[in-house]
Amino acid sequence: MSRQPTYSVRFVESATPAPPRSPRVSLWLLRGIVTVHLLAVLCQPVLAGLFLSGDVAAIEVHGIAGSAVAMLTLVAIGVAIAYVAAGRGRLWVLPVAVVLFLVEGFQIGVGYAHELQLHIPVGVAIVVVSVLLAVWAWLPSAASPRRSRA
Repeated sequence: MSRQPTYSVRFVESATPAPPRSPRVSLWLLRGIVTVHLLAVLCQPVLAGLFLSGDVAAIEVHGIAGSAVAMLTLVAIGVAIAYVAAGRGRLWVLPVAVVLFLVEGFQIGVGYAHELQLHIPVGVAIVVVSVLLAVWAWLPSAASPRRSRA
């Protein structure tokens, strides 16, 4: 007489799939970097204004801060990769960060070339995009995972 096993489970089928993971750590990193980036970007018009009001040394700080803004955007691109890939965050964040970096590089070039007719409007555009990106990062919708295309 052979004994039958008490429990026999070959596989378990779930009627409902597990909910998609929402970005957590990557979102907090993204929020932090876009906030720091925004603060650095907002310093730029202040430094330019100081230069225009007679503080000649402010233009050197303006140039250094511009390079720091671009470096912060490089970090933001890395965090955006983690947010999109590992955290299942919104896909559009990564191309926006890449384009922002390219525009900031252009901005640095026209600034050192003293092309103010380009430098000022591009700077305004960078401020606007940075504000919108930082505001979006702190909205609850940024924490929701992207929808799958099932």
